[in-house]
Amino acid sequence: MPRGDKSSYSDKQKRQAEHIEESEREQGRSEEAAERIAWASVNKQDGGAKGRKSAKKSSKKTTKKAAAKKSARKKSTAKKSTAKKSTRKAASKKSTKKTTAKKSTAKKSSAKKAAKKTAGKKTAGKRSSK
Repeated sequence: MPRGDKSSYSDKQKRQAEHIEESEREQGRSEEAAERIAWASVNKQDGGAKGRKSAKKSSKKTTKKAAAKKSARKKSTAKKSTAKKSTRKAASKKSTKKTTAKKSTAKKSSAKKAAKKTAGKKTAGKRSSK
């Protein structure tokens, strides 16, 4: 098929291109520019030529793809629900570990503060006695 051949386009696409070309001519564009814009618009809207044979093939492919997507969704949702449960369990374990770690560090810091206070009192007592 030579470049620029419009035989693979459907009748509807040809009518659309003709209508767009007429409106472009009314706006003052040249005939070549109007035709180029018209076919570019049709290609943009429909994604290229949609002849009778290609339309049937594409509809069969889309139904197969849709069925495959549905089955994939079902599988992924089942996986997601089990994954969510396991992440929830792991998150709860982590949070309990964090709280116990915070408690132990709090105990350590309070013990350090108390030791500093008693050490400070001892040194203060020695200084005053001299």
